Amino acid sequence: MKKIPSFTIDHLHLLRGIYVSRKDYMGDQVITTFDIRMKEPNHEPALGYGELHTIEHLAATFLRNHPVWGDKIVFWGPMGCCTGNYFLIKGDLSVLDIIGLMRETFRFIRDFEDKVPGATPKDCGNYLLHNLPMAKYEADKYLREVLDVFEERNMVYPK
Repeated sequence: MKKIPSFTIDHLHLLRGIYVSRKDYMGDQVITTFDIRMKEPNHEPALGYGELHTIEHLAATFLRNHPVWGDKIVFWGPMGCCTGNYFLIKGDLSVLDIIGLMRETFRFIRDFEDKVPGATPKDCGNYLLHNLPMAKYEADKYLREVLDVFEERNMVYPK
């Protein structure tokens, strides 16, 4: 069976960053999938389920309510390997188009001080699996070490 493209990326040399994972066409509409890589695969511990779940709830809520980008958001969700998230958005976009939006998103998570949206038994299939303090820690770390010092090497997949 043929490997899917995301399994052909060299995960031994993949850095934390933001990458264009793929572009799909739905009629005349382009959907860009971004790889929001928060951890270096196979080199550092993956994100814990609780914080990854909380990041998902907070990022999805923030992005879908964003005054400029909200109507373009298709999906935000965790990677199965727990090293980051996939972000799907309408438009033929580059990393540089969304770096500001990602900084806003992770600042929102870092600074969040309320109850996690949708973290109730009625609203979520695993409402107890949240860790806001660690989500805030990981968002701050990603901001300081990656997003606020972003370089070209953080947006080009290794060969």
